[in-house]
Amino acid sequence: MSYDAPASFKPRDMKFRNMGKTGLKVSVFSYGGWLTVGGSVASETTKDLIKCAWDHGVNLFDNAEAYSKGNSEIDMGKAFKDLGLKREELVITTKIFFGTGREDPNQRGLSRKHLIEGTRASLKRMQLDYVDIVYAHRPDPSVPMEEIVRAFNWIIDQGWAFYWGTSEWEAHQLKEAYAIADKLGLVGPAVEQPQYNLFHRQKCESDFVPLFEERGLGTTIWSPLASGLLTGKYNDGIPEPLATPTMQTSSRTVLPRSRRMTARQSSTRSAS
Repeated sequence: MSYDAPASFKPRDMKFRNMGKTGLKVSVFSYGGWLTVGGSVASETTKDLIKCAWDHGVNLFDNAEAYSKGNSEIDMGKAFKDLGLKREELVITTKIFFGTGREDPNQRGLSRKHLIEGTRASLKRMQLDYVDIVYAHRPDPSVPMEEIVRAFNWIIDQGWAFYWGTSEWEAHQLKEAYAIADKLGLVGPAVEQPQYNLFHRQKCESDFVPLFEERGLGTTIWSPLASGLLTGKYNDGIPEPLATPTMQTSSRTVLPRSRRMTARQSSTRSAS
């Protein structure tokens, strides 16, 4: 399929919010590369989907070094280039921790070495000079928090990212990072990416509330529909090609409750 060069970004009816207390404005919906881009979805389809998201006002595109072992970043970066999207109108994020599947122990985690080398490799795969946000994809208790905070600030100072954030960190880990950043005069995390849906509510609705109020912590959410389980479309089972370990684990907890919810909704509609 051929594409005409798109016009400048048009927000249409999309809503935008500041990312936490930063000045960065992001669409309330984003397009993410987990499980699909660079894997089960072909490159041309990825390009079509990114263009559809862009045409409907989405400016936030999320990825990670681990997604499809780096191929997600490759396909997403290629789509941006092929579509001719203006870099300054995009908000692009990636995450560092899991690596791309190599067995070298320094190719994963949050050591200064892997954070810097991993970010540089992600930028190369996406054909970018910088991302807007780089995340610590998980906490890493084996690395001193000061090393993590200093490494992310070094990445920002190089112009490789504008902000740094975390994913699936606990509140006490974020508090430690903020305390160290304050002590050293450095930048703390601007955003956390937790799982948040009907069955995972503790962090966003309780644990993080003081951080929202005191630090202006922003959030981006993964799996708001529990990998689609909350839509009800898997109530009769998950098709074999989609039955990943993550989906299987979630289904054991979510599907029974999802079926009960669907039954109650059907009963309510019938009664009305």
